[in-house]
Amino acid sequence: MLDKVLISQDLSCYGQVSLGVALPLLGASGFAPTVLPTAVLSTHTGGFGANSYLDLADEMLNIIHHWQQLDLKFTAIYLGYLGKRALSVWLNHYQTLAIPSTITLIDPVMGDNGRLYRGFDDDYVKEMQALIKTATIVTPNFTEAAFLLDQPQLATSPPTIELAEKLARTLAEKYSIPTVVITGIDLAADQIGLVCYEQKPDRSQSFVQPKLAGNFFGTGDLFASSLLAGVLAGLATPVACKLAMDFISQAIANTPKNHDRRLGINYASSLDFLLNTLNKRRRVDAD
Repeated sequence: MLDKVLISQDLSCYGQVSLGVALPLLGASGFAPTVLPTAVLSTHTGGFGANSYLDLADEMLNIIHHWQQLDLKFTAIYLGYLGKRALSVWLNHYQTLAIPSTITLIDPVMGDNGRLYRGFDDDYVKEMQALIKTATIVTPNFTEAAFLLDQPQLATSPPTIELAEKLARTLAEKYSIPTVVITGIDLAADQIGLVCYEQKPDRSQSFVQPKLAGNFFGTGDLFASSLLAGVLAGLATPVACKLAMDFISQAIANTPKNHDRRLGINYASSLDFLLNTLNKRRRVDAD
């Protein structure tokens, strides 16, 4: 039986981000995805001008009510960009859609480069702090980790692997999160890093790669989706982190230099690499 994976985040109708990449990637990876959209946008907010925006928080409640009548539960839940009203919906209804063994990945999208995104405030941070207590895995970037720990001053500190490891461990201990993955650590010498801290067996692993040229939208969504796919396929979380990093790096390398970066990376070019790795793991489990 396929794992039932619930994906909840916004749907940008144009531009390969959020649900537009998470849904096909997790479906292609061999899972049974269900969606609970938080909003519909004409485009994502990165450079297309005045996009339309339809908040779906009220409809989320109607959908959840129907699902409760069907007694729908999910073996995995992936929460990406939410927004204030959708975050409140999840705070109030998470337990109705999960079971004790549900693997929940939360990407607490709310800031970068030392500050919160426009429209987010301290109240949103506090609600996100409450929500991540339900998570199995959280994937903040360096800035988001600092704000979740009520230490925004750290968000403007020069990022290092050592500081990221400290943030990850503190987050895990403070909010009782089994695994914290701090992503997109912008290191010196044109390198990008990642830290994966697991409470059991109290282990931190870091990965560093050369930073490839370009700033593409949707890479965070692809990373979280492929990380979750790896974990659900049976990979250890650090191994799944490395797989997701390699998948993104290959996709960026395969993206033409004249490609409109607002439209994301050419992830389809690297799907075979991702799926072959996942299927190899499944064959090992089957033997």
